[in-house]
Amino acid sequence: MAFISTGYNPKKPMENRISDLGPKSYEDFYPPVIAKNKGKWSHHEILEPGVLVHVADSGDEIYTIRVGGCRLMSTTHINEICDIADKHCDGHLRFTTRNNSEFMVDSKDKVEPLKNDLASRKFPGGSFKSPIGGTGAGVTNIIDTQ
Repeated sequence: MAFISTGYNPKKPMENRISDLGPKSYEDFYPPVIAKNKGKWSHHEILEPGVLVHVADSGDEIYTIRVGGCRLMSTTHINEICDIADKHCDGHLRFTTRNNSEFMVDSKDKVEPLKNDLASRKFPGGSFKSPIGGTGAGVTNIIDTQ
């Protein structure tokens, strides 16, 4: 019996049963500043196209850098996006409903190095892999036209 080696007891099938193996709650993946201040944000400002600061009632700040993406991305490109998040954002990033990426940092000092890193990455044809923008009076991805 294959399950005996895993500790399965056919006489007590419900013993040590693990149920509901769905995905973990998205709240488990919040950056610490967002988890600490959830629902307690006083305001946000667009500092420049694609760069926002969200300020909590406590005075905590989180800076978001939004970059353009595309509907279909290669695993190589996604890995590069994740590497950027690991390098600058303690591994935190999110994808918007319009397939953009948002990198979140907890200090204003981290914004410029992240922007410089993003600006240095280009496709072989010369276009930016992650163009910063898509907020305020800017263009964001056009997802669907029916």
